[in-house]
Amino acid sequence: MNSLTETTDVLVIGGGTAGHVAAIQAARLGARTILLESGSLLGGVSTAGGVCAPAYFWSRKRPIIAGIGWELTTRSIELDTGILPNFSNPPGHRPSYHVLINPSTYALVAEEACLAAGVLLRYHETAVAAAPRSDGPGWEVTAIGRGIERTIRCRELIDATGGAQITALLGFPMERDAETQPGTLIFHLTGYDASRLDPEAIERRYQAALAEGVLEPGDFCYAHKPFIDFLKSGGSNQQHIFGADDSTSSGQTDADIRGRASLLRLLRFVRSLPGCEAARIGSMRPSTAIRETDRIVGETRVTIEDYLAGRIYPDAVAWTLYFVDIHNHEGTHHEFLDADTVPTIPHGALIPKGSHHLQAVGRCISSDRKAHSALRVQASCMAMGQAAGAAAALGMQLNCPSRQVPLDVLRHELRRQGALVPDVFAPGSVPATV
Repeated sequence: MNSLTETTDVLVIGGGTAGHVAAIQAARLGARTILLESGSLLGGVSTAGGVCAPAYFWSRKRPIIAGIGWELTTRSIELDTGILPNFSNPPGHRPSYHVLINPSTYALVAEEACLAAGVLLRYHETAVAAAPRSDGPGWEVTAIGRGIERTIRCRELIDATGGAQITALLGFPMERDAETQPGTLIFHLTGYDASRLDPEAIERRYQAALAEGVLEPGDFCYAHKPFIDFLKSGGSNQQHIFGADDSTSSGQTDADIRGRASLLRLLRFVRSLPGCEAARIGSMRPSTAIRETDRIVGETRVTIEDYLAGRIYPDAVAWTLYFVDIHNHEGTHHEFLDADTVPTIPHGALIPKGSHHLQAVGRCISSDRKAHSALRVQASCMAMGQAAGAAAALGMQLNCPSRQVPLDVLRHELRRQGALVPDVFAPGSVPATV
């Protein structure tokens, strides 16, 4: 095995929804940036995971998330259907502002943008050790790949692993609730015409399959919906794998095996239904996607009360918008924001408590469980990533830790880079209406 050591300004670990945006932003601001990704492509859950709906870039009145995430999203759509939601439509209780992407196209566009910015991509390598540098401020990370052991010394570290695995490895406090949301293996069934099926007959067969153990709870996750709904959608994002946990390789392996076993049960059952004898798998993602594991204990913690109130935090660096969305044994639990409320993301929620030269972005954001269920969506993670990438690069320019970059400097640079950043008028809670 070859061993090598390299030094960089910014190291981003994890090339998912938040990580690749963070890396692009840091590199565009002149920082030497390495992006370490254990898989083979960028985008995380939005590409490899198959959840191809970044969610809300717009509020009911105007755009709230722009910058690099929106740039890559629209660029990928231009190379695909060219279709965006009509943001001028009068919104209902739950606005239909989901932006849909082609995961393959997005992965290509994201990689192109990384390379154009000068990001050094390190695919198929996994961080296995991390510690403070002995020769100055920053961190030393050891990564293992096929035929290589790489030591990376960085000044600024951005943990974009999803469950903040590097932050935990460094010994900073974490939190996790006793119950976490289930995961989902994204797939699509085809080979039948749902409009020609008998919904009542199918429902009787479905209920019998549950009672007899042919199917298990979670195979079709919405207990209050008829099985014909599953068939109409091809099953997309309607399966729950309870206890899915990617914080260890064995946990992800278990979630993957159970996700595929669930799909096999469903396929065999669907093929037993009249009119579905030719049903087949049209697509299946390689891994079960994870919604919730560990979160950092940050300098600021986003609470559900502040989230629903639309608090503008004194250190707000991005807008965010989504409803409370907790997947559970009954299906989902939702709580909606008032029509004019748009919450914010504080920089302190991306900074592990007591740390320096370290930020953690994505679904590990410091928050309570309900707030987390809304903050974890992809558009918001993109905004977090851009803020963290800018802070890391500015920290290099100003010779200070990213957490000490003056907020007015950080906000100014984010706006210059195309991001939309809340105006902060005074400390404390201020209702956000946009």
